[in-house]
Amino acid sequence: MGSKGFKATKHLRRRAKNKRGGNAQQAIEFDRTDPDNMADYTEEYLQWLAVMNYTEDTIEGRRYALKVFLGWARERDLICACDMTKPILESYMRFLHRFRKPNGKPLGYSTQRGRISAVRDFFRWLCRQNYILYNPASELEMPRPEKRLPDDPISLQQVESILSVPDLSEPLGVRDRSIMELLYSTGMRRLEAVNLELTDLNCDKQTIHIRQGKGHKDRIIPVGDRALTWLERYLEDIRPQLVISISQAALYLSSYGEAFNPDVLSRKVARYVKKADIGRSGSCHMFRHACATHMLENGADIRIIQQLLGHEKLETTQIYTEVSITQLQEVHKRTHPAKLK
Repeated sequence: MGSKGFKATKHLRRRAKNKRGGNAQQAIEFDRTDPDNMADYTEEYLQWLAVMNYTEDTIEGRRYALKVFLGWARERDLICACDMTKPILESYMRFLHRFRKPNGKPLGYSTQRGRISAVRDFFRWLCRQNYILYNPASELEMPRPEKRLPDDPISLQQVESILSVPDLSEPLGVRDRSIMELLYSTGMRRLEAVNLELTDLNCDKQTIHIRQGKGHKDRIIPVGDRALTWLERYLEDIRPQLVISISQAALYLSSYGEAFNPDVLSRKVARYVKKADIGRSGSCHMFRHACATHMLENGADIRIIQQLLGHEKLETTQIYTEVSITQLQEVHKRTHPAKLK
């Protein structure tokens, strides 16, 4: 495939030789002159989460939530954990409730709950480590959770419109079509897709092994015939042209010959969705949502969907049954007594 897409790939490979930086973790800014300052305890707490095998996303979420809390405390000269009381923490909860983002909107209740939960867990840890005599957050009441339905899933026709966008005369177009076919066929998460390795695919059994998915959980899921066909085409014709090192284990390779960055994949899929002009925006999760909903509408058992998506709790999967009302409409039409004569 001596195409212009390949010339672009070679150009990007040359650029890849230059060092590409990342976002280094930084210690939380705080007054550390007092030996009992909360910031030092916070760093130790985050290290403890890592030792306890919490995911990087969870740890970074806690890091940000505690950074917000410490910033609030610093403005009020609250430096030591032993100075914290329940009324003070309740004042922080009111601060979160009244806070307004740059667009003038308040924090969602799920965001408020996440930030308060991080603070509660932090003080619980401080108490268990005997850094404080009692836990001032033990009696904090969490804001009631909201129950919001996700957006309506895209239709099968809209899925096909998006899948038809990549230019199949270009190597990278074939790769991108393969990725989106796999996302729709399996309902896997974006991060799970970019973390796939060659050995995770079993073409004979038509399965993929998801290793260390959300919550550090493994699972094996099926791959549909059509997605497998595109995957095999990518492996035979495209990946050999993208690979730089024979030691590279990633299933899907970027133009640099490396595994995809999750954000890069999201932006790529979002551009295809926009170009498909289906009247809405979206990215990788759109295929996950569509996969689950379409299977439910065609009669799949919800526990099978739970296993496919890798949900720990059935309640998480049930959200899709509330979005898809096809079965409810059928039962309503069949059983409700008020009918046209």
